[in-house]
Amino acid sequence: MKSSVIIASILLECIAISIAGELPSFLKVCHRSDPKLNECVQDALEELRPHLVKGIPELDIPSCEPLELKEMVLDQGKGAVSLKSTYKNIKVYGSTKFQLRNIRIDIDKKRVRMKMRFPLLRMSSQYNMDGRILMMPIKGNGNSEGNYTGIEATITIQGEHIKRNGQIHFSVKDFDLKFSIGHATVYLDNLFNGDRELGEAMNAFLNENWDTVVMEVKPLLEKKIGEICKKYSNNIFHKYTFDQLLPP
Repeated sequence: MKSSVIIASILLECIAISIAGELPSFLKVCHRSDPKLNECVQDALEELRPHLVKGIPELDIPSCEPLELKEMVLDQGKGAVSLKSTYKNIKVYGSTKFQLRNIRIDIDKKRVRMKMRFPLLRMSSQYNMDGRILMMPIKGNGNSEGNYTGIEATITIQGEHIKRNGQIHFSVKDFDLKFSIGHATVYLDNLFNGDRELGEAMNAFLNENWDTVVMEVKPLLEKKIGEICKKYSNNIFHKYTFDQLLPP
């Protein structure tokens, strides 16, 4: 479920830096007047992929293998899943294996649409949760492991132009994410204060009903991740003027 965080994190950083000017020589620069702008940006992302493994310090891009996230809090207050959970020290493996299906950049409408796929993401974290899942009580804290395959994401970034220090910058107004997961397996240790029998039963229940659980929390995840991505993407976009990001 929380695997979709990486979708947003990778996408927003890649799209911002791959088209920017005054960057390291290994980054391909695309021009907004290019009739094949979409193809140019897609090629730039492919050329960038190998450098994401170790990260790009000069652009504040951390290592993506694994990608490390400090914390994520989910608070689902109603419905079949009523649960508050916190995940810390999140590590995501496989994020650089993303496949960019297509990208559409509309300069006039200040809009970017992307479709991406992650064949496999493996995640580990420390969790703390309390609540109910499909009427079943769940409570615990400890280590969590998850494998997520066939992740499909559709992202729409709606931007606007803002003026900073007398110069025009691109700024993300809305970051909309929709995703689906082909299959998921999870394991949470130390459930119910370490009761092994109850813990194993709940893990089996979660893996048997993972798709129903995902559908219940998906709107919250999509909204939460969109907010995170908007913040981080603007941290990058605001560093460069619009003409630097997409020169004429």
